[in-house]
Amino acid sequence: MPTITVFGNSTALPSSASYAEGIRFGRRLAEAGYVVATGGYGGLMEAVSRGAREAGGHTIGVTVPTVFPDRDGVNAHVSEEQQAASLMDRIGTLIEESDGVIALEGSIGTFTELMAAWNLAYVAQFSGTSPKPVIAIGSGWAKLVDKLANELETDASLVTCVSTVSDAIAELERQLQDS
Repeated sequence: MPTITVFGNSTALPSSASYAEGIRFGRRLAEAGYVVATGGYGGLMEAVSRGAREAGGHTIGVTVPTVFPDRDGVNAHVSEEQQAASLMDRIGTLIEESDGVIALEGSIGTFTELMAAWNLAYVAQFSGTSPKPVIAIGSGWAKLVDKLANELETDASLVTCVSTVSDAIAELERQLQDS
């Protein structure tokens, strides 16, 4: 089963619309036959894991206890925990062990994860490999990707920006079939 990594903020509350959307997204990924990997903690990571598990899917949480010692470990919806030695190892594991990456709304952490995925997609050409799908949901990411691509003169096409989770799943399936 292909593994899809989902990045998103750690602060979304269970009572929020974005958390509910995360649950729906995780459910849809699991129903489509994907293993779902996240950072394993709360917020959207928890919501996506919860949706995937409720749909009978397998979830992976890659944690980094040395960076987040105040967190109680993985959320209750993670099937399998993997611990990373550092934050960069965590990001690398989540990207490298997946078949595609999707970024939901987030802050500096999600931004860093999206940029790492974009960079790895960019450098894939140097080793003759195909880049993994990198998909970002929301107008905020679309504006940022466009601005950075122009400012840094890099390939914006390596990050597919979509408006909805439905669009993200359709785009993910299209890109995985094409690869």
